[in-house]
Amino acid sequence: MSNAPASQTLSSDAARERLRELIRDLAVVRGHVILSSGQEADHYVDLRRITLHHEAAPLVGRVMLDLFDREGLLNGVQAVGGLTLGADPVATSILHASAADPRTTGLDAFVVRKAAKAHGLQRRIEGPDVTGRRVIAVEDTSTTGGSVLTACEALTEAGADIAAVAVIVHRSDASREAVEQAGYRYLAAYDISELEI
Repeated sequence: MSNAPASQTLSSDAARERLRELIRDLAVVRGHVILSSGQEADHYVDLRRITLHHEAAPLVGRVMLDLFDREGLLNGVQAVGGLTLGADPVATSILHASAADPRTTGLDAFVVRKAAKAHGLQRRIEGPDVTGRRVIAVEDTSTTGGSVLTACEALTEAGADIAAVAVIVHRSDASREAVEQAGYRYLAAYDISELEI
């Protein structure tokens, strides 16, 4: 019996299916909620219950790497990250998965602050420098695209080359349209319809 984590031993299809099951069972919260966009919904997909879960987080990294690979982005991209807080555990999961994945030489992660720090190095983007590097802006899910586009704006100002925007769960066409209208490629590991809500 192998001591390797399931995220490394499962086939790509099995890893994707197991993560889908975990999202469906752990992250879907039913009931009236107000989303960060201000829109109302009768359910909420709380992906922090996934990105901070002991079994699911490694699967997030694996599934996102598989997505990047299918889309021809695994090689050439050097770092992933997005607007704090939703993107942070997504980027960290990808960072750890890439370190263990022979298909990559490893991806760095970065954190985009909502505003630059007023002290220290006064950086808006924390982690390895993104200037001149090819990056993917990530988010757990998006309704309007606002958070990830805020991250893209900061990345552009810092001189990063944005290869794509990628989310774990595609929630609304408004998000895809906003991202594509801003000139970025939009990728999602799952569509909301796959969660059987």
